[in-house]
Amino acid sequence: MKDDMHDFKEFMKRREDASLAFVNGNVGPLDDISTQTSPATIFGPKGDTVEDADKVNAANAEGAKMFESGSKNRFDVMQMAADNGIAYWTGIQRSVVKIKGKPEAIPMDLRVTEVFRREGEDWKLVHRHADPLKSA
Repeated sequence: MKDDMHDFKEFMKRREDASLAFVNGNVGPLDDISTQTSPATIFGPKGDTVEDADKVNAANAEGAKMFESGSKNRFDVMQMAADNGIAYWTGIQRSVVKIKGKPEAIPMDLRVTEVFRREGEDWKLVHRHADPLKSA
């Protein structure tokens, strides 16, 4: 039997790499770690809600199109846990993004909670809640 917490900590490196690819316009790595099976949800930073795996993955593909290469991204994980095939992390996603059509890179810090479930041997993203971090 797998040690969920150890396995999830290793997986989080892949998750952070997928986030970096996303803010550089490449949705592929995020799609690879996202569930293809409902239920799945996103509560987006603009206050939107998306339900259903196909719609979530389509929204991710559309979202990645607004970014250009040269963006930076990292996770400041505040909490993380995994057990019994369910895992989550919560913290701050800190990015400086290049948005198509904008001359300057824009800082974008988000409060994030993500939930994952084990599907076979892999962790799959099933829920993301992200909203803007208020300035101190």
